[in-house]
Amino acid sequence: MALQIHSDASYLSVPKGRSRAGGHIYLGSASTSAKPMLNNGAVLTISGILKHVMSSAAEAEVAGLFVNAKEGEILRTTLNEMGYPQEPTPIQTDNSTASGIANDTINQQRSRSIDMRFYWVRDRVKQGHFIVFWAPGKTNLADYFTKHHPPKHHQRFRPIYLHQPESINTIPTKNLSILQGCVHPTNSTPKQSPTHSTPSQNTTRTINNHRFATDVVARAAAVIGTLATRLIN
Repeated sequence: MALQIHSDASYLSVPKGRSRAGGHIYLGSASTSAKPMLNNGAVLTISGILKHVMSSAAEAEVAGLFVNAKEGEILRTTLNEMGYPQEPTPIQTDNSTASGIANDTINQQRSRSIDMRFYWVRDRVKQGHFIVFWAPGKTNLADYFTKHHPPKHHQRFRPIYLHQPESINTIPTKNLSILQGCVHPTNSTPKQSPTHSTPSQNTTRTINNHRFATDVVARAAAVIGTLATRLIN
């Protein structure tokens, strides 16, 4: 029984320049096991607004790692006391910069202004408490808790987070979430944008615009003629 953490954040998704951090923490199989990762129910779900204004998406993701790792440290201690010793807990993030900062594998330049307390995650990684790794956002279970969703999206992904007859007992490896950025959450196939029209539609639109302009000019001429008549009389 090994603790597993998925961490995510949505940058500037809250009024007043705030960002939201999300986390999905559950108990799965050990990393050394050859069996597929179990999709157990969450022992802790995190969805909260970060107190401070983040200067970049990468900083928001690092802040998300900080929030999830703090809770993970408490759960690691609890499990150890209960007789379930924990190996380094894997934390999945979908931001490669955040992963690089946590693992101290990138040369920071513009990211030097990141809040100093977030580097606590880096210290815990060096102490062997956590393993921070990157994985695509579509496989991140925490992505669901960082954005606002319409009812159809909740209904579609309910079997993944709640136990239902159609639920699967392993972690999906692809197409877990289709709400990435501004992608439509209820349809994986993007609809044709209304700005892309066929030639016949463009011709019809041009004719209608011409008729509208002609009608406007005629009405304006009639009004001007009436006013001129009144002035002469």
